[in-house]
Amino acid sequence: MTGNHQNSRHVRARAEIDLGALRANVRALRARVAPSGAQVMAVVKSDGYGHGMVPAARAARAAGARWLGTATPHEALALRAAGVDGPLMCWLWTPGDPWDAGVEADLDMSVSALWALREVTGAARAAGRTARVQLKADTGLGRNGCQPADWPELVGAALAAQEAGEVRVTGLWSHFACADEPGHPSIAAQLDVFHEMVAHAEKEGVDPEVRHIANSAAALTLPDAHFDLVRPGIATYGISPSPELGRPADFGLRPVMTLSASLALVKQVPEGHGVSYGHTYHTSRETTLGLVPLGYADGIPRHASGRGPVLVGEGGAWRRVAGRVAMDQFVVDLGGEPVAEGTRAVLFGPGDRGEPTAEDWAEAAGTIAYEIVTRIGARVPRVYLHEDEDEDAGAGQESA
Repeated sequence: MTGNHQNSRHVRARAEIDLGALRANVRALRARVAPSGAQVMAVVKSDGYGHGMVPAARAARAAGARWLGTATPHEALALRAAGVDGPLMCWLWTPGDPWDAGVEADLDMSVSALWALREVTGAARAAGRTARVQLKADTGLGRNGCQPADWPELVGAALAAQEAGEVRVTGLWSHFACADEPGHPSIAAQLDVFHEMVAHAEKEGVDPEVRHIANSAAALTLPDAHFDLVRPGIATYGISPSPELGRPADFGLRPVMTLSASLALVKQVPEGHGVSYGHTYHTSRETTLGLVPLGYADGIPRHASGRGPVLVGEGGAWRRVAGRVAMDQFVVDLGGEPVAEGTRAVLFGPGDRGEPTAEDWAEAAGTIAYEIVTRIGARVPRVYLHEDEDEDAGAGQESA
């Protein structure tokens, strides 16, 4: 897990995590879904989308996120070990996973098939306590979840286990395939199927605490999909789930991560000088090159070679990656500017100080902004800003 606390801004590279922005994002999401009465589950899987799972979880809770969500039980159990309490759901289980620990930790465990129900009921019997389970419906994503044809059998088996005191069916849920594509016909179709599958389960006797299907995109744009709970993931971290839906600011969100590094070397080179592996870039004139000590081992996408944008220095111009991104470093052409070693190079941030955003890097790499932030590796220290609520007013100040 990442989540290192670094108090000095003078480190070779750092990902600054603005927890004040994260809390503000959760509050903005709560306000958006408030008319429907839905609660918010902040999704903190994949080490909090690269931002640090435990600090992100604590900040989200402080801002009123009633639930937390992870993919794997190991993530959820790590949160419990860190003292994070309250409703906590995890959904990506495999045979032999630590169901017993999940029962003991009072996790809400997702069940998509009879094999999973058998494992969780066995763990509940061994622990001598009732397990909390949520039944997942495959309403059309075609990934995890129970197919409609198999739903009656799963619901019946879960109710029998509930009657025996082995489980409590706390939730019914699903996931959209194309909520980030406005007007896609699968959205209405999946909602219809979800309504039908929920209705069947409730008719049979399931009385869930929560019903939920809305991811970030649906939480932001589909009020009919809010039900009892929404599950914002990337929106919690201030990134729009899709440029087609709007920019973060359109939803009152602010990107939480700023990735930067100090230039390790600046040097003068002649016209026609080859740069980095394969010499895919040659200088068009005599110029200066700046060396940024981050590479694909740190999560900088190699597919952004020759295109990734960087802001060098305060009020400077955007520079592009010159040549290929290497494992530990890449080069930018500074256009002859006399920039000093140690000058800050900002790869991405909120964008309101002239720096590129994660979405700019996603466009350069032909991917999505989710991948840009989640792939930033553990070698890059996380520097947490505004860890305390009363620091939110001092934006840009580092926590001590």
